Amino acid sequence: MAKDLARQVGYIYVDTGAMYRAVTLFALRNNLFLENGEIKEEELQRMMPEINISFKFNEQTQRPDTYLNGELVEHDIRCMEVSSHVSPIATLPFVRTALVAQQQAMGKEKGIVMDGRDIGTTVFPDAELKIYVTASAEVRAQRRYDELKAKGVAADYNDILKNVQERDYIDSHREVSPLRKADDAIELDNSNMSIEEQKEWLLQKFRERTEA
Repeated sequence: MAKDLARQVGYIYVDTGAMYRAVTLFALRNNLFLENGEIKEEELQRMMPEINISFKFNEQTQRPDTYLNGELVEHDIRCMEVSSHVSPIATLPFVRTALVAQQQAMGKEKGIVMDGRDIGTTVFPDAELKIYVTASAEVRAQRRYDELKAKGVAADYNDILKNVQERDYIDSHREVSPLRKADDAIELDNSNMSIEEQKEWLLQKFRERTEA
């Protein structure tokens, strides 16, 4: 929804979730996870200055791709290994501080659409339009499963559902920037909406806010 809206109205799109996934991929590649899943926090904090995340528009897909230190990692950050490790990374205060600062710098000129689990509450509490999008865990798991299969990535629905439920719990219970609906956000449950219906709804909300 966010990507499509940005393209429709000519705004810049930033996928903040991809940023946390890129940090997670960096941590996995640098063996910063112990066998029990715990993170080598001191090492990761020391290496944070080495992590550079950027986005480049893909003319073929008409959407931005994620780059980690100049390497295209859009495919790599969507795998289940990253999905199963990203929430613990996202709970680390020094990671959130670093990425929130980058996100705020990206958005200071406005004309931006950003999605993520703390955008309306922490990153841009004064944003002109906030949409809190939700759907059942089962629906979101099926969508992710279909997305991965379409990309030719091996996937198991039950594993994805478990991951979605675990991420929801961790993200809504973390101490720093927990997942919650902003008081002034408009809620959209899109469990039973088509993509076209979502796009039309969101564009209408955008126009109501920007043309008022």
